[in-house]
Amino acid sequence: MKAKRTGNEEPSILDVVALLTDSPAKGLTRGQVGTIVELLGEGALLVEFSDDSGRAYAITTCQPAELLVLHYAPEAVAG
Repeated sequence: MKAKRTGNEEPSILDVVALLTDSPAKGLTRGQVGTIVELLGEGALLVEFSDDSGRAYAITTCQPAELLVLHYAPEAVAG
């Protein structure tokens, strides 16, 4: 189980993310879902994009600003 997060942290390995912008050079479009598989230097992330069967169709480097970390469980909202 992953550690509890506050929502202000940088993405981490195994986070499920959605692409925020189209990336035609990589063959990816906004909204495609991937998993962070490696933290690279200088803030770069290696993200694997897979189909419904789990077969990877793209493995590419992304910056945190290009991604939205998806959450599948409710989290407390600061108020």
